[in-house]
Amino acid sequence: MARSLFLVLPAALALAVPAVAVAAPVQYQAESATISNGLVESNHAGFTGSGFVNYDNEVGSSVEFAVTSPSAGQATLTFRFANGTTANRPMDVSVNGSLAADELSFPGTGAWTTWTTRTTTVNLNAGTNTIRTVATTANGGPNLDRLDVEPPSGPPDTVAPSTPGNLRSTAQTASSISLAWDASTDNVGVTGYVLSNGQTAAGTTHTVTGLTPDTSYTFTVQARDAAGNLSAASNSITVKTTPGTPGGTRPHDINGLLRVCGVQLCNQYGKPIQLRGMSTHGIQWYHQCAKSQWWDALVNDWNADFIRVAMYIQEDGYETNPRKFTDLMHGYIEEATRRGIYVLVDWHQLSPGDPNYNLSRAKTFFTEIAQRHKDKTNIIYDIANEPNNVSWAKVKSYAEQMIPVIRNIDPDSLIVSGTHGWSTFGHSDGEDPSVVLNNKVNATNFMYSFHFYAASHKQSHYDALNRVSSEVPVFVTEFGTQTSSGGGSNDFTMSQKYLDLMAQKKISWANWNYSDDGLSGAVFKTGTCSGTTFAGTGVLKPAGVWVRERIRTPDNFPTS
Repeated sequence: MARSLFLVLPAALALAVPAVAVAAPVQYQAESATISNGLVESNHAGFTGSGFVNYDNEVGSSVEFAVTSPSAGQATLTFRFANGTTANRPMDVSVNGSLAADELSFPGTGAWTTWTTRTTTVNLNAGTNTIRTVATTANGGPNLDRLDVEPPSGPPDTVAPSTPGNLRSTAQTASSISLAWDASTDNVGVTGYVLSNGQTAAGTTHTVTGLTPDTSYTFTVQARDAAGNLSAASNSITVKTTPGTPGGTRPHDINGLLRVCGVQLCNQYGKPIQLRGMSTHGIQWYHQCAKSQWWDALVNDWNADFIRVAMYIQEDGYETNPRKFTDLMHGYIEEATRRGIYVLVDWHQLSPGDPNYNLSRAKTFFTEIAQRHKDKTNIIYDIANEPNNVSWAKVKSYAEQMIPVIRNIDPDSLIVSGTHGWSTFGHSDGEDPSVVLNNKVNATNFMYSFHFYAASHKQSHYDALNRVSSEVPVFVTEFGTQTSSGGGSNDFTMSQKYLDLMAQKKISWANWNYSDDGLSGAVFKTGTCSGTTFAGTGVLKPAGVWVRERIRTPDNFPTS
């Protein structure tokens, strides 16, 4: 990662944010709000942003916005919506938990592509407010595009907060620096703090992660209020991370930023390496497994190099609540970073198989992920899990639209994408891999993923992996020892043949899956996630015992 992001700017230039114009409406997109019993969709033209919210047809479905007001007083709310029926779809509007508009009407607009607005006035507090719209009939609410908020009238707040005092470092590791400072004051209220590296904090402490061992970083901090006024910069401090772990027990501390060199994955020293890790099951179903003891076992007992976080898009996943699942992913990334391993952010599109169906959602998601974690050097972006029933031309087009979205924010981190035929370079569709090999994705620091299940995918898939990995960089982001259903009997002989090939060619891999799902492919016995014991072999199914033994053997991470 380029560390110039950490340079301290002069106070007059650093992160200058103009005061919010008092009468100018501020837009809040519905698809970025907190959604309860509704879906983010984009199948009716005319919306703004990346989509709109389609409320479930039931009483109580809702959308909740977090709205910032520069001052207290009466504000105007304007809802942009479409209602393709002839029936009114009223909603209750509450502010900070109190009803502000009873059954506000949202009448029919003639078509779902015809958008109009509905306005009401409410009282807001200075600072952060919650505005919740709740359907009051069995028809649910309208399709909601966005909320425009015209702040209270009155003179603008131009008074900046006081300067934060006594910026200091409270702890350092090889990859992180913890900071603290004294609180600022403001005539209306301080809403947060901005560090000179662009990261933000709600309180007076913050830990910067994903740093390079034995490297100096310089910081200041500024306070920000609800009007966007920034204080002067605090005192400047320069802090050095500790040296990396001798002998290398933390994979990220040793290897640092990953780069593609030729057809292999290389570490910060330019040496080819193989990463071995585990994939979660879908986090919409098995997030309850992710306890501290679950992480402890992965890092300290299994000695995994990375975790693949499987975030399904459909199947009760991301599309049902983008805010919730984006926040879950942030949490997995931070925990993996804290523990010194890599994290593969898996955009787990599966059905429909054409990744272009979720293109707008993917752009929204990866933009936020990259913006928050661009300074980390342990993140791997996987932009398409298993494209299927779709041509390579369409998958390539999707990849070449998505990669610049990430690269414009994070120019350095590794990006991976699946190939057609369920990430088999088309082999599972009966196509020759040359379809991909002769029409490669136009990108740098990029790898192609390959998936296999040893009890289903025998010699021909093995040969396909051997062939493609000799011509392009390949990362096996998912494999199983059983059938492609994730269940059935294990074929450990064929699995070992694949692992031997991947060890020989230093192809990194993730095994499916690190949960207690009832199928044979889940490594933990059913019910394990309801407890707190995850280490050792007593809680493992046969596939878990087998793969744990092959992950926890010593790594070979050359540094010279």
